Amino acid sequence: MTTVLRAAVRGDGSRRRWPERPAHAKPRADRGRTTAVRSDTPAVYDPGAAGAAGAAGAVDGGVMYAARSAAWARSAELAAGEGPRAVRLIDAADQARLAGLPHRARELLASAGCEGPHGAVRGAAQLVSGQLALQDGPVADAREVLLLAAESLASTDPHRALAARLAAVEASWAMGDAAACVEALDDTPARPGGVAARPGHIPARPENTPAPPEPDRRLAAYRAGMSAVLHGRPDAGRRPLREVVSGAGEAGVLDGPEALLRAGGAALVVGDLTAACRANSRALAAARARGPYILVARALERLAYGELRAGRHARARAHAEDGLRTALGAGQRNLAAHHHAILALVASVEGSHEGVAEHADAAERVAAPHGLAQAATLSQWARARADLARGRLPEAAARLGPLVGAGPRRGHFAVRMLAVPCFVEAAFRTGQAEAARSAVAEFARWAAQGADPQAPAQLARCRALLSDPGECEALFAAALDRHDEVAGDFERGRTQLLYGSWLRRRRRPGEARGRLRDALVSFERGGALGWATQARAELRATGDGGPGEPAGQLTLLTPQQLRIARCVAEGATNREVALRLSVSPRTVDHHLRNVFATLGVRSRVELSRLVDRAEKTAAHP
Repeated sequence: MTTVLRAAVRGDGSRRRWPERPAHAKPRADRGRTTAVRSDTPAVYDPGAAGAAGAAGAVDGGVMYAARSAAWARSAELAAGEGPRAVRLIDAADQARLAGLPHRARELLASAGCEGPHGAVRGAAQLVSGQLALQDGPVADAREVLLLAAESLASTDPHRALAARLAAVEASWAMGDAAACVEALDDTPARPGGVAARPGHIPARPENTPAPPEPDRRLAAYRAGMSAVLHGRPDAGRRPLREVVSGAGEAGVLDGPEALLRAGGAALVVGDLTAACRANSRALAAARARGPYILVARALERLAYGELRAGRHARARAHAEDGLRTALGAGQRNLAAHHHAILALVASVEGSHEGVAEHADAAERVAAPHGLAQAATLSQWARARADLARGRLPEAAARLGPLVGAGPRRGHFAVRMLAVPCFVEAAFRTGQAEAARSAVAEFARWAAQGADPQAPAQLARCRALLSDPGECEALFAAALDRHDEVAGDFERGRTQLLYGSWLRRRRRPGEARGRLRDALVSFERGGALGWATQARAELRATGDGGPGEPAGQLTLLTPQQLRIARCVAEGATNREVALRLSVSPRTVDHHLRNVFATLGVRSRVELSRLVDRAEKTAAHP
């Protein structure tokens, strides 16, 4: 703790000294910086204060931090008095947390017995406790503990008070509570009786209390920018957030992983996905090289999410798989749930329905009891996108409707707009045009903020689906022009697929084939195998054969009959088949009777078995 905290623990105003650190834990110099086992090591990692650690510590699972924890625990045994003992045990717990040893950290906190009268000691314990709950526990509870810690530490240890508030912002974000984020970011002091001070008012600081820390320029810009965005003023927030992004990795500045993670988050908010991935990649390298160990899984999660947003799904999967292993090894179940949600989204692109279900289930098992709104929203979006890829339009619309709409079931405020294009497609094709138009109106306002480089093309695509036939083609063409301005095979392929399907339904098969072939190439290049299957089916409906030709008796069917047979084999009703293929139920019924007669089957069960055998034969001749 700080010297002020130690004086508060003694409480007698004396100048009696007691050991600042274990005798054997001597400072070490590294590149001009000093590393020491100190009780004032900040809970939010800062290399300027914590020093540069050897790479072996991070690789071996936080060995350096575990050693620090053990040193402080031994020192606590020699402490003269309960106050000094509690301080050292709290430090030991914090180092165990940073080493990825949450169970040991909780044991040390329990041993500290820090429920005494000294607010500084109690606040330090609350900070560690809240950060542990943020790793594995209900995030709403973690937020409240962290805010209490900030209040307890505000007058004695402003550095740790700031760390507590930043952690409370993280908890509020995971909850999906924008107002709670603002409260923690703004740090508005309260008047007696719980009434907030007026904006801009600076209360008098009591005598003999330390001055607040000198504000870090980029940290101040980050707080100001995020506060403006969350207050609904994105234009005002964009300039300070860009300052945070541009400052990351400045020449001669050795940024710590926390600062780089903030820069990555700021880049996502302003829509610079390239800068976001670069900052998060640097944060990962810094955390692995200098620690602390618990930031490795967080950096991998941020990097995987940035790659996902940029359409680089294979990279996102690689980072999320690595991050999942690391998070579970460090007892970070909340972070593991986020990695599972990202992997579910990747699986929804790659066409692995089993993978979507497995990872979404795992994410939701933790997200539900711990209140992780962001992970829950991502996992539901993944399930809906998998339904959309399989042509299960009513299921996709039902999942996405609550997430993108208003009301208590709405999705996370930073994610829900990303799912709108999927909802619009599913809703429009299931006869919910008004709901789709309402979602597009809000999506247009969000797209104008520049928060996602794919949004302008997606907006044009959504408008094409909802427009009159005379305007549709021009809007699809405009969407493809906007896709040319940004990378991302998957979203471009989806626009080409919908455009080609529209052309086929307008009885323009020659033009449709060109668009559908382009869609197929885009999906195959981006690893979107489930969506590639859709593109092949549309191509067959235009009379174009190619890969994936039917085998056995299925060769006797026309392209439209084959599509209907495959839908029925998946368990779809006639009405659901009609929605998928944009035809009437009577047309489906007519074709299905002909399918039964041609194949010599008498029930949907027999048809399903025949299709399954034929598809397996085609896959493994």
